[in-house]
Amino acid sequence: MNRRNRGSSSSSSSSSRVSNTYGNRQFSDNPRTGSGGGVNESFQRRSDAPHKRNNEKDESKHKDEDPADVSLIVGTCSSMCPERERVTRERLRDLAVFERLYGNPSKSSTEIAVKKFCRTLSAADVQASDVRPLPVLEETLRYLLSLLDSKEHPFEVVHDFIFDRTRSIRQDLSIQNLANERVIYLYEEMVKFHVISHKRLQSCSGTSISSMHHLNMEQLAKTLTSLYNIYDANRKPDYIYENEAEFRSLYVLLHLNPSSGVMGEPLSLWFRKLTFALVKSKEICFVRNLLRLYRMGNYKNFLSRTASEATYLQYCISEHHIREMRLVAVQYINNVCYKLQPYPLLRLSQNLKMKELDVESLCHECGLETCTDPDGFTVLPVKQSTFRSPEDKFKVYDLIGIERIKMSI
Repeated sequence: MNRRNRGSSSSSSSSSRVSNTYGNRQFSDNPRTGSGGGVNESFQRRSDAPHKRNNEKDESKHKDEDPADVSLIVGTCSSMCPERERVTRERLRDLAVFERLYGNPSKSSTEIAVKKFCRTLSAADVQASDVRPLPVLEETLRYLLSLLDSKEHPFEVVHDFIFDRTRSIRQDLSIQNLANERVIYLYEEMVKFHVISHKRLQSCSGTSISSMHHLNMEQLAKTLTSLYNIYDANRKPDYIYENEAEFRSLYVLLHLNPSSGVMGEPLSLWFRKLTFALVKSKEICFVRNLLRLYRMGNYKNFLSRTASEATYLQYCISEHHIREMRLVAVQYINNVCYKLQPYPLLRLSQNLKMKELDVESLCHECGLETCTDPDGFTVLPVKQSTFRSPEDKFKVYDLIGIERIKMSI
């Protein structure tokens, strides 16, 4: 879909859908929730939601402003950061470590400075010279993602920088009402960033990691919302985009556990909005099977199917559920098995798709003791009353079969 021209008297049906989807009174970093399996608006921070004028004073203040003019802004900024902003942030020494020229906190350049996200941006603040057009946004995202594997700084520092600057990219897209197929690719890449961050933050430590996890999941949900809306706005009869089924499947994995605290539309309603082609896709069929196995508590088949069929993105989202199902398995075996017959850790490791030493560590995390039987095999004595949930909620053990998943990146 192309941008509408100023003063145009008509538009295509897809353009009108996008116009209705995107707010044009106050700009946030994501479109509002639409139909077709989008995430519920309750994902969004209230401060990020489009501003509503509920009294006559506000309406009078803006009565001469033409919202259509605001929504038709075409960015003219040719660099990753507008010059006005860069100069201001240099003066205020407000430069991230990645933006400092030769480490100087008060000096940057057009090659490394990237526009920051502005939470309170309103229609009156927007100037075309401060907004980046689509080609510049594509270049900016490529640059940001190239920093993802940086070894010079801890991942949480890298994540924090990319996290903010990708929000700014989404904001510029929203300001210009850009929602064509090239934009779909941008949103897919930004979703990937949040999904990979979800996995990598689990290996980080520090007092702020829990907060970073929460904010990352919140922005993952909002970015998925925007992506789903753009898929729907560009919908063609009996057609799905190359990666659409996989990205739709992530919503299901985020909602496997109804009590997880992740807000959104119930899956029973969400599935009804999918097209027939999506429902029959390999990726959606896979996550529906995982959903059934998860709800049944069938840990063996859940782990086996994940190891053999999940894509890398699906695996990243599923790691928490993998750990949860392994804990369920250990608890089941401890409570149910025959007391006089200890359970072999080798068999448990096969069922849980784990190394035997990792299984032993997991049992110890759960407060259970292991021992060696007369034949020299490590076993788990059952009916122990010391079972407890591990204190480290983020510790993850490798899933046997992960080599295949890593090769699919």
